Amino acid sequence: MILVSDANDINTSNSFFSSSFRRITLACQRQASTISETTHCEVVNHGNHTYLLLGAAGNVTGSCYLLDTGTTRLLVDCGYYQEREFKHRNYDPFPFDMGSLDLVLLTHAHLDHCGLLPKLSRAGFKGKVLSTSASKDIAEIVMMDSARIQQEDTAYKKRRHKKEGRVSSVPYDAIYDTADAADIASRFKVIANDKAQEIAPGVTATYYIAGHILGSSSIKLDLDIDGLKRTVLFSGDIGRWDVPILQDPTFVDNADYVICESTYGDREHEPVADIDTKLASIINDTDRAGGNIIIPSFAIERTQDLLYRLSGLLAEGRIPPLMTFVDSPMAISVTDVFMRHPELFDQETNDRLKEGTHPCTFAGLNMTRTAAQSKAINHIKGTCIIIAGSGMCTGGRIKHHLKANISRPESTILFVGYQAHGTLGRLILEGLNPVRIHGQKLDVAARIERINGFSGHADRSELIQWLSAIKTQPKRVFLTHGEPKAAQSLADHLRDTKKWDVDVPAYEQVVTID
Repeated sequence: MILVSDANDINTSNSFFSSSFRRITLACQRQASTISETTHCEVVNHGNHTYLLLGAAGNVTGSCYLLDTGTTRLLVDCGYYQEREFKHRNYDPFPFDMGSLDLVLLTHAHLDHCGLLPKLSRAGFKGKVLSTSASKDIAEIVMMDSARIQQEDTAYKKRRHKKEGRVSSVPYDAIYDTADAADIASRFKVIANDKAQEIAPGVTATYYIAGHILGSSSIKLDLDIDGLKRTVLFSGDIGRWDVPILQDPTFVDNADYVICESTYGDREHEPVADIDTKLASIINDTDRAGGNIIIPSFAIERTQDLLYRLSGLLAEGRIPPLMTFVDSPMAISVTDVFMRHPELFDQETNDRLKEGTHPCTFAGLNMTRTAAQSKAINHIKGTCIIIAGSGMCTGGRIKHHLKANISRPESTILFVGYQAHGTLGRLILEGLNPVRIHGQKLDVAARIERINGFSGHADRSELIQWLSAIKTQPKRVFLTHGEPKAAQSLADHLRDTKKWDVDVPAYEQVVTID
């Protein structure tokens, strides 16, 4: 979904937008199923509107919004598509001239929000990226990791195809490399939360704590363009209330136009209070059986949340002192960022700090950075807790630990995050037996458990709570960043209960802000 300006004149040979724009337009995306997919983005003249292909509508990833006021053009987020059916969009050219893009505003540092920023750099973008300090630190880790993975994957694919005597139908080049990631990381500019700042003529930005991951923000843009004053609010990803470590999301009380995520717009999470009880029970049962607890975990927020809960359970004597390993270099780096940003912690976490206890560390915790250290874990006798990536078991060190434990009845595989369709994690949860890991078929004899309440996304009730803080009725609300069923369910509720004008935008749709 994109914010763009109405065009009186479009010169597609030089730029998709002319300098004669006078009004502001909100362009939402049309779902891929309703259009013919192309390898490039097209602009179509249709009265006073401009249609583009970009963004996160009708699916969960690939967040990107373009605002053009006629004098300033800026992006809010520039995210990577992670769904298999949309990954080809990561390779498509951007539908605007890099020389005319002034700024990027980043809501947070998850890959689906920051993962194509290095592609902007490769395409010639020379402006600044505005973000909170913590988002800056985490985004650099995420972008560099993504670049390395792309380079490794493309090199492997090229070698494999050469060995098999075939040629790929798409280029072997990575979307971007580590040099591109380093370049865009060098042009981040830190912006503080809760402080209105004029970022361009007629455009004032205010960042608000979103509570989703460390440094995550919602962004309100106050526009004053030729006397037209309007407020556009981007939710980013909204977090949860009363969960460990992070401060609660901040309410925003006014907006003319709202672009809100809807990931869990049709469901509720498990009660937060039940998580510790279930986690302790699983650990204690596995310890008595003499096995290991293997936890596939995402590097950002989920790992740190686990460490916080394990620290608390250990301090309360609810679990035994077990050797615990964080076997993910990226998770370790992100945990280091947590150590540097206590200003973003909630009161409970700050109370722990005053008592001399950091939420992300405890006795018996080991951070394994090297491959040799990782391999050594599986030679340890007795019960230990192993937290490793990737979170959906699609690659990384978790596969080695699964291989060593999945056929042991005394061990437990504990899932604490969403498992996408077709991933190894999803197949294990669905009961596939045997499973294939590193080309070897393995019987699944380990205990398989799942705790759903760890999600960092607001559920349906929490999204409604955040939106309900807006005191005056918005002109329009657009629900993005969610699967169609989830977005439509939330839209129906808001229309019925609040009588708001709510859209579930389609891929490439255009709406005028007036």
